[in-house]
Amino acid sequence: MPDTLKKFKARALARPEVKRAYDDLGEEFAFLEEVLKARSAAGLTQAEVAARIGTTQSAIARLESPTSRRFPSVETLQKYARALGCRMEIKFVPDESQAKHASKHAKSTARRAG
Repeated sequence: MPDTLKKFKARALARPEVKRAYDDLGEEFAFLEEVLKARSAAGLTQAEVAARIGTTQSAIARLESPTSRRFPSVETLQKYARALGCRMEIKFVPDESQAKHASKHAKSTARRAG
């Protein structure tokens, strides 16, 4: 990341409301990063993936876009993965921050009950 972009990001993330919004989008950014890494590893262009799936390059661009508000269906993601020579895997991973909150809530509830 160029130095000026790093500085801009650091200044922006120093603002609590920007940091909160950035953190809220973390899962979406992680998803997009995985999609782009997989296509890059497969050595394919958007047009090549589109041809394998039977769609348009612009549809692939929307799927890979961080500004798209339309989330692709599981079926579309499976087709995309197969076009890259991959399989799709969906996981629900425990959120450590939620686990800590739940643990505190359980302890508080147990104290009141006991």
